[in-house]
Amino acid sequence: MPKLKSHSAAKKRFSRTAKGHFKHKQAHKSHLLTHESSKRKRSLRGTKVVHSSNEKAIRDLLPYA
Repeated sequence: MPKLKSHSAAKKRFSRTAKGHFKHKQAHKSHLLTHESSKRKRSLRGTKVVHSSNEKAIRDLLPYA
């Protein structure tokens, strides 16, 4: 069976956790942040785990992750 290609955009956006889930950076944290409250900007720090309903799609995009 031939090797599968990994989706290049997904490689840059998702990474695997130790338990096999996927984590991602949160949105709305790149620009136009002057009108956002400090509390909102703080809560968007770090990474979140991908919701379970989207996990299968990402697993298909990243077969070797």
